[in-house]
Amino acid sequence: MVAHALPGAATLSDVWDLIVVGAGPAGAAAALGALAADPTLSVLLLDRHDFPRDKACGDGIAPHVLDLLAGVGVTGILDDWTPVRRFVLNRGAVGVDRELSRPTWVVPRTVFDHRLVEAAQAAGAQFIRRRVRGVAVGRTKVTVDDLDARFVVGADGAHSVVRRELGEKAGPVALAIRGYAPTPAARAATQVIAYGPGRQPSYAWSFDRGDGWSNVGYGELLAGTRPSRADLLRNLERLLPGATDGGESWWGHHLPLAGWTWRPRRGPVLLAGDAAGLINPMTGEGIYYAVATGLLAGRSIADALRAGSSDAGTPYRRRTSRLLSRHLRDTALVAQLSRSDRILDAGIRAAAGDQHIFDDLVELGLADGGLTRRLLRTILP
Repeated sequence: MVAHALPGAATLSDVWDLIVVGAGPAGAAAALGALAADPTLSVLLLDRHDFPRDKACGDGIAPHVLDLLAGVGVTGILDDWTPVRRFVLNRGAVGVDRELSRPTWVVPRTVFDHRLVEAAQAAGAQFIRRRVRGVAVGRTKVTVDDLDARFVVGADGAHSVVRRELGEKAGPVALAIRGYAPTPAARAATQVIAYGPGRQPSYAWSFDRGDGWSNVGYGELLAGTRPSRADLLRNLERLLPGATDGGESWWGHHLPLAGWTWRPRRGPVLLAGDAAGLINPMTGEGIYYAVATGLLAGRSIADALRAGSSDAGTPYRRRTSRLLSRHLRDTALVAQLSRSDRILDAGIRAAAGDQHIFDDLVELGLADGGLTRRLLRTILP
């Protein structure tokens, strides 16, 4: 991918309105959010990779992500991919197999991320391949290496340089391995999650892409001894026999899990997606959070520029709080409760017996749903 200068856009010697570090879903969404609010803004996307590029992930994309993107004019982005309509969740002999109320998609990040970057460029953002080394916040501007901006969004993933430069630390972390393997007939047209023993979250997955291949993997909460690649693959095969057959493109990655609360700081530098430590502690899902917080960060920066303020963090905190504060509290609570085998099994059995409870769990695990009374009644005595 080559960066092209656009008429009226900032040159590399100017002060950019917005520099986004990281051009994955959170970063591309930040550019899209800012430019949807004000198409005249100068926006620069920086990433250490050219696109398309692979990224370790489960590749699951909830329909809520497409709803958010449609709000900034990005539509039809997955029309050539096959939706997945069934979801299977099990732990040993306890399981649920139901149709989703809205289908999801399983799309490799080589495809999805590339299309989002192209959408951001079509909206007016410029892209440069660059590995960012440091960020310095001054009185009137933020310097990213040798580039200056009025505002910066850190969307540079689990090992975020921007987060490190701000002095912020991530919370608990999970470790996962992902590969691609031929889809067996028994798991076709389905997203499958199989919980393992031990401290949760700990599960294997097999997500059918619809093209004869599945995204397969295994992840667990890091606590004590770090599991080896062989350990992770062994656990995947034990929970989903045959999942590794013909597998390729194995890649390990860290997942910074969201906690009970999240409060973006004041000022001109915002964090979004994985860089903000926003991975669902129940399911390891992160693309919804990435797109949602990226869009809100971009809109908040556009508002601050319009108001002549250097503080985009305050409007960003208000927006993200309305969307995620209750949800994050509820996912943290359910993640904590699911460490009990009895409660985890009760939740799975309840979802198997009631479509509404199943739908509640899906909303909580894949998007921004909350803990409903009917769900709470089924998992607590």
